[in-house]
Amino acid sequence: MAAWILMPGDNRANPNDAAQVALGKALYAQHCASCHGVKLEGQPEWRERKPDGKMPAPPHDATGHTWHHPDDILFGITKQGIAAYAPPGYESDMPAFDGVLTDEQIWALLAYLKSSWPMDIQARQSILKQQEKK
Repeated sequence: MAAWILMPGDNRANPNDAAQVALGKALYAQHCASCHGVKLEGQPEWRERKPDGKMPAPPHDATGHTWHHPDDILFGITKQGIAAYAPPGYESDMPAFDGVLTDEQIWALLAYLKSSWPMDIQARQSILKQQEKK
């Protein structure tokens, strides 16, 4: 896989940082894989509500929509939970990880996710980060 192109000053979730990615991978296995899948594949029928009305865990690989969001939004969803970012009526089992994971650990998780995306997806997500800063 080709190297990720970082924007100046943007190194919080660096998929080229082997130590950060390794930490993120371990944290993902411990805190995320049970819902989002060992291979980042998400739960079956992730676009359809479950019988309880909640949305299943989406994939974090390139087939999902994680890469459609800038890093700061992904960080916020992970730290604060989905409610502050989702449309009204959206319900999921996704917990907030504030108090469970440090900010550094959340950024490592994001670095791990990003390290799994093909270069074209990484580039498209990078454009979102640039637009967010404007």
